[in-house]
Amino acid sequence: MRAQLTILKVGGKIVENEGTLSALVRSFSALSGPRLLVHGGGRTATDVAARLGLQTVMVEGRRVTDADMLRVVTMVYGGLVNKQIVARLAACGVPALGLTGADMDVIRSHRRTGTAVDYGFVGDVDRVDGERLAQLLQAGVVPVMAPLTHDGAGQLLNTNADTIAAEVARALASRYEVTLIYCFEHAGVLRRPDDEASLIPDMDRAAFEALKADGTVSGGMIPKLENCFAAVQAGVARVLISRADSWDTGRGTWIHV
Repeated sequence: MRAQLTILKVGGKIVENEGTLSALVRSFSALSGPRLLVHGGGRTATDVAARLGLQTVMVEGRRVTDADMLRVVTMVYGGLVNKQIVARLAACGVPALGLTGADMDVIRSHRRTGTAVDYGFVGDVDRVDGERLAQLLQAGVVPVMAPLTHDGAGQLLNTNADTIAAEVARALASRYEVTLIYCFEHAGVLRRPDDEASLIPDMDRAAFEALKADGTVSGGMIPKLENCFAAVQAGVARVLISRADSWDTGRGTWIHV
């Protein structure tokens, strides 16, 4: 019987807010068994870039990352945000270890090509070294992963955190019974964006396509759900989209094939 593994992906709006971050760290620290956390930090990166006089360009929710912006996101994601989370977890007695995809060569990517937009130094994942991550987990280490990868030739790449979470879950699904939780500021997928009570508790691919067609699901929720379905289809046992203060109760939108 495979051990259970919880992978929590937490968005920038959560980790950049004192109250929600503290609550999340407490609930994540209370989990038993192997755990792994993937985080964002986009708002902090945008703020730091502005302070440095750099303009942030977003296309369909994706950050265009030129050489200057890559320096900013490396500092923010791999440094400030990652180490703040690691320090908070350490204060709760959790043996956390901050990682980018370049550390231990755990995630390799290639620079995104073939799109109408030149996203710059943005990476699409090629492989995740599940064996090395499993070694850390088996040693009792709790990896805290920043949304940065590398191409194997010395180049760092800005990489979507939702995608990293899904790819890590897929890589570990043969070794663990994985529960992947996407944690953000809403109760889950909503029928009406301004109504938390309109939560959709379960969603399969057919329902997703219908909701996308009628506009209920749009914007950044579309790639998030695509990552969810890819994870389930690759053998991840459970996938949940939930709110930062209720993910540990199981309330949210459960994703099914």
